[in-house]
Amino acid sequence: MTHVIECPRADDASSLGPLQLRIWLQTYPCADAGIDETWIREHRGPSATTEGIAQWREFIEAAGRQPDLLFCRVVRSGTEIVGFLCGRRDEMVTLGPMYLLDEAQGRGTGGRLMGEFLTWAGSAPIRLWVTDYNERAIRFYQRYGFKATGERELWRGKLPNMRMIRDATSSHNLS
Repeated sequence: MTHVIECPRADDASSLGPLQLRIWLQTYPCADAGIDETWIREHRGPSATTEGIAQWREFIEAAGRQPDLLFCRVVRSGTEIVGFLCGRRDEMVTLGPMYLLDEAQGRGTGGRLMGEFLTWAGSAPIRLWVTDYNERAIRFYQRYGFKATGERELWRGKLPNMRMIRDATSSHNLS
């Protein structure tokens, strides 16, 4: 099935929170880090609640009003949203979150999504956090000129993340 990338509509908010939880359940379980389904549901489950969906709706509407400051794209496979990428511009451009369901990966969709984001970001430096055991994501970001900074954090005291940055002069392949 063809993946279509587009700006989300406000009513897409009801899909994004549950999708984020579903992707976390696919991506982040790690016995070594003590990250299991229960922990993920405790810490990401709220994104699928009425309050979490309202926050998504607010972000989508704000991105529509301020497209120079807030970026959001969804990936559709037919009528189903299978991924998304959001970002913001303040003193620096921040990428995140970026997620695709497993079944939507490996088809060039992530590259197309990143291409749209990099075009939006222009020549600004870009930063992001990535889970340090998510090797597929790290390799993906490296292909686009992101490098580890050595900065680390434990999200919610447990999920090991590392900072990556893409400097303002990076000009890497957008495919």
